[in-house]
Amino acid sequence: MSDRYERGMETRRAVLGNAHVDRAEANKTPFDKPFQDFIVEGAWGTVWQSQQLTKRERSLLTIALLAAMGHHEEVAMHIRATVNTGASPEDVREALMHVAVYAGVPAANTAFRIAKQTYAELAKKD
Repeated sequence: MSDRYERGMETRRAVLGNAHVDRAEANKTPFDKPFQDFIVEGAWGTVWQSQQLTKRERSLLTIALLAAMGHHEEVAMHIRATVNTGASPEDVREALMHVAVYAGVPAANTAFRIAKQTYAELAKKD
């Protein structure tokens, strides 16, 4: 594996957690392996590796973008990841308020519902 892949995998694990990454790796097939490698190297090994933004800031941007685009499963996954990135529920709320203004109230409404449900699930695990 490339150095970028290794750094990407470290960051992916730091943000999403070992359990999530282990599940994703176990589900990888020869068909989607090139795509999964691309994500690790490109998203996690390049974009998330940049020092220009903090993991907290990247986390909030990611949640807002995913919410705006209607990628609901990914919104929940990245809200769970805030435990590792340092983004608070109040931070996420503010990001979703921006979604409401710039991407529309329906997108934000759905994201708020997903966030509330995800935070409730996280609270049960504590």
